[in-house]
Amino acid sequence: MPPAPRPTVAPLPEPDALRCRALADDLRAAGFTSDELRAAWGPTADTAIARGLRGPAVAALGDRTDPLAVLGRLFVLGVTEPAGRVAASVPHTGIEGLVALGLVDVIEGPDAVVRPLAIIRPQSFVDEHGEGEWWIASDLDEAALAGPLAEGHVLGVGGASQTLARLQLPGSGAERGLDLGTGCGIQALRLRRGAERVVATDISERALRFTRLNALLNGVDGIETRLGSLFDPLEPGEQFERIVSNPPFVITPRVEGVPAYEYRDGGLVGDALVAEVVTGLGVHLAPGGVAQLLGNWEYREGEDGLDRVRGWVADAPVALDAWVIERERLDPLAYAELWIRDGGTAPGTAEYARLIEAWLDDFARRGVTGVGFGYILVHRPPSWRVTLERYERVRGAAEATGADLAASLAAHARLVSLGEGHAGDAALAASVLRVAPDVTEARHHRPGEEAPTVIELHQGGGFGRVVSVDPALAALVGASDGDLAVGPLIEAIAELLEVDPGALRADLLPRVRELLVTGFLRFAD
Repeated sequence: MPPAPRPTVAPLPEPDALRCRALADDLRAAGFTSDELRAAWGPTADTAIARGLRGPAVAALGDRTDPLAVLGRLFVLGVTEPAGRVAASVPHTGIEGLVALGLVDVIEGPDAVVRPLAIIRPQSFVDEHGEGEWWIASDLDEAALAGPLAEGHVLGVGGASQTLARLQLPGSGAERGLDLGTGCGIQALRLRRGAERVVATDISERALRFTRLNALLNGVDGIETRLGSLFDPLEPGEQFERIVSNPPFVITPRVEGVPAYEYRDGGLVGDALVAEVVTGLGVHLAPGGVAQLLGNWEYREGEDGLDRVRGWVADAPVALDAWVIERERLDPLAYAELWIRDGGTAPGTAEYARLIEAWLDDFARRGVTGVGFGYILVHRPPSWRVTLERYERVRGAAEATGADLAASLAAHARLVSLGEGHAGDAALAASVLRVAPDVTEARHHRPGEEAPTVIELHQGGGFGRVVSVDPALAALVGASDGDLAVGPLIEAIAELLEVDPGALRADLLPRVRELLVTGFLRFAD
């Protein structure tokens, strides 16, 4: 069966600064914010929108004609609106201004209507600078299109985009930042809050136009866009203190008839694109710089997925510290289903079945047994000395932030500064610690037994880690209240448990280091 025809996108003009400013004035006057829209259609409809269902929100707005309702239907839900209502809702921009920006077209007739060609959604955020909200324009989603996406589709702020934006490290003062594969520009906007200048690259000119439109719409300057694949738009030797990337990491069969969406498919076989990004980051990181990205990596017969990522880091031409966190692993079928649905192809159709077969055949040819998803953070040390090599699987439900990552990196740096061997152990034993305020303890007992069979430390924030500990480590964590140093605490616990203090110290100190890095314990000073 031949592949189904794919839709196309309308041309997007170069954004005009004056019209973007006028539209921002109209959106602001309408109260076009996340909170106001959520209040207008209610929490249930808001949840439905996140799941690609717009019907409940349309029903909740009813026939309201106020600007918030009209613009909410037009730009959030992708619903055609009467021209008169739209004109009254955007007095500064006018319908002709929306047309000139490529956001709508007009279907003329006795009852002229305005049809959306793009969506604009408020995106709220919180970082170390405070709370804020952007308006983010992108192509119509599958709910508005009621079908598959065009291959040149520019995605809005999806779950992966929100994850990476939330994970960006806090801190101002960086001179230059790079957003590699910017898409609609959400990461560049976030990065610009801590960097003086940002370069945003993408292989799609349409994506770069959306990035420029969103920067103008939100009054953000200092973002330079460059067209090209991955590192190609950069000058030789050009370096940045901060790099972020939500690259097109989705593993897609490279066979005829399988759509390759620019926003998610990098055009290489398997996980080769993520490998190329990881190995190429180092030369564009300034010494001391940090890069953060999302990615997929394959598990193949006899080869662990995290070991593949470890190999990519090792292949970089400069020494790199690395912290890789795998949050999820899918089998080949579940992975194929996820991304075929993401493209707007519905289960139960002939096209869906055809694409499933293509994906599974592709995985079988390479012996792929699963695909991991997670976060990659690399740091270029000022010297060639690598001190951080963490490759871990974390399945916790909590949502980590850049502040959580920064705290862990700071704890790691503090431990490195204490030194290694006996000197490092002595310095750690002399340190005063506190248990983090989000940590709780759970003890599991068999019926009728006084002593617990399992003791767990639970992390309420961060990555939501759960760590099994023995009575000695549980006692040390419980006594870490910022008063006594680690060494005296270990001696007291050894006396209580009637064990050798030296042996207990040798057993506990490495685990205390791990609890510091993972955020269960903190240095008191």
